[in-house]
Amino acid sequence: MESFQSRQSQSAPETKRAVQPQESPSIVTIDLSALFYSLLFPSTQLSGTANELEKSVFRRVEAALASPKAIAERVLKLPTQVAALEQQLADENTDTKTLLALIERDPVLSVEVLKLCNSPLFRRSDKEVTSLQVALVQLGREQMKRFVTTAMMRKVIDIQPIYFRRFGSQIWRHSMQVAYLSSELTQDDPDTAFLLGLLHDVGKIAIFKLLLEAFKQAEPGEQPCSSLFRQVMTAKSLSLSALLARYWELPSLFETELSRLAVMDSKPAGGLAEVIWRANLISESSMLLEAGKLQPEQLDRLLFEAGIDSETFEQMHQKLVLF
Repeated sequence: MESFQSRQSQSAPETKRAVQPQESPSIVTIDLSALFYSLLFPSTQLSGTANELEKSVFRRVEAALASPKAIAERVLKLPTQVAALEQQLADENTDTKTLLALIERDPVLSVEVLKLCNSPLFRRSDKEVTSLQVALVQLGREQMKRFVTTAMMRKVIDIQPIYFRRFGSQIWRHSMQVAYLSSELTQDDPDTAFLLGLLHDVGKIAIFKLLLEAFKQAEPGEQPCSSLFRQVMTAKSLSLSALLARYWELPSLFETELSRLAVMDSKPAGGLAEVIWRANLISESSMLLEAGKLQPEQLDRLLFEAGIDSETFEQMHQKLVLF
């Protein structure tokens, strides 16, 4: 994997100018293993003992890890069109008319793709894109492939109860950011990095859906609140993501790299797993900063771990807030 610094020498965009800080900032206590959960449970009390609700979720998650097929079919069903569309979009021999016909079969998918085309982050001009044909011409096949995959995976993240919809939207926004950053952080295989970034948190979505089931049997007002819950759910969610990738019959690379990410308290060395790890940390830092939950010294520590400088991070952050 090429560094940000080496890519800058190849006239890469400004956001790819990150360099590894030369010296580590003074040690700041921050729980990297469960950073994202402070966004989802802002009022949590950091205790090391699980309550009855959390114990119930633990049992459900262990059952899911033992039988990913049940989770894949009952909780998180991958849209069947993903593999077919991925194949068609990747095939240079597939003509534009055929591609458009495939996308237009799903009106909701068509709308979602157009929304992405016209979003502040991806919009190419002041003129709104109103047709898939124009979008395909403007964006090209590779970008269209990413948009279609993103729109289809969005269907997986569907948490209905109003109170928990915020959790789903936060996880999806984070997944989008990690996908975008992952494709920016590597030149080796940006498309695979994008999809892997998009999929890395499907285990979290599964766990939150299991959490909803547990809430039905919990005491009124009971919430996940222990540091143990955060840590266990972070590790288990990545293991579950890897198992789901296998059950969905995605290329073995996805399960392999997601399994490497699931090793707690360890930064993956090389490969796409390291790319996703860094992208994940940058996204979490950006979202926590946006929510006013990071002190300057904490942010410095996170950027050191992610291997980028503050100037590069600020450029990224300005883009990430648009998601």
